Amino acid sequence: MTGVLLHQTVRDPLPAMARIVFHLAGGRRLVFADQRKFGSMELARDPSSLRGIRGLGPEPLGRTFTAAALRDALKGRTGPVKTVLLDQRVVAGLGNIYVLEALHRAGISPKRKACGLRQAETDRLHRSIVDVLRAAIAARGSSVDTYRDGRGERGWFQVKHRVYDREGKACPRCGTAIRKEQFRGRGTYWCPGCQR
Repeated sequence: MTGVLLHQTVRDPLPAMARIVFHLAGGRRLVFADQRKFGSMELARDPSSLRGIRGLGPEPLGRTFTAAALRDALKGRTGPVKTVLLDQRVVAGLGNIYVLEALHRAGISPKRKACGLRQAETDRLHRSIVDVLRAAIAARGSSVDTYRDGRGERGWFQVKHRVYDREGKACPRCGTAIRKEQFRGRGTYWCPGCQR
C-alpha cells in the first residue's frame, strides 16, 4: 500500500526505507522500499507455484479478461459491485481508486448488487475498467498519497479523477455534487445523479 519498487543507478541515493536491493549489471539496482513494512517478496522459477498468485482472477488488461468473463465472475455474487471488484480473486490488481473511477464511467452505483447488473451494464463496466487502467498507466498512476513510479516520480492520473477524492465537487458528467462515505471500511466516492 505504501511500498515502491525503484529502478535506480548506484549513484542515486538509497531510500531510507529500502528493504530489498537487487544489484543489476551496468551500475543499476532494483530497490524495494516500504515504509510500513506491508510488502513482501518471493522468488520462484514458476510464478504460478506461488500461493499468492494461484487464486488471483484475470489480469484486467490481459486476453482472458473479457466482458463475458466479467459477467461470469459477477454471477451469483450478491455483494456490492465495488466490494466484489476489489476481491483479487475476481479481477487481479484493481484497487479502490480505479474501481470507483470505472464504476463512475460506467454509470453504476458502487452499492449495486454485483449479480444485479444487466449485460449492457457489465459490458460498459468492462470497457470502463480497461479504459481507466490504460489511462492511469499512461499517466504513470495516481499519486494521491505516497505513490511513486519506478523512477521515483509522481504520477498525474489524479488530475483526471472524476469521483475519487472529489467530495462536494461537481460531477463532470451531470454536475451533481460528488458524495463520499465510508462503505465497508473504504472511502467511497460516487455521483448520486448519474450512478444509480
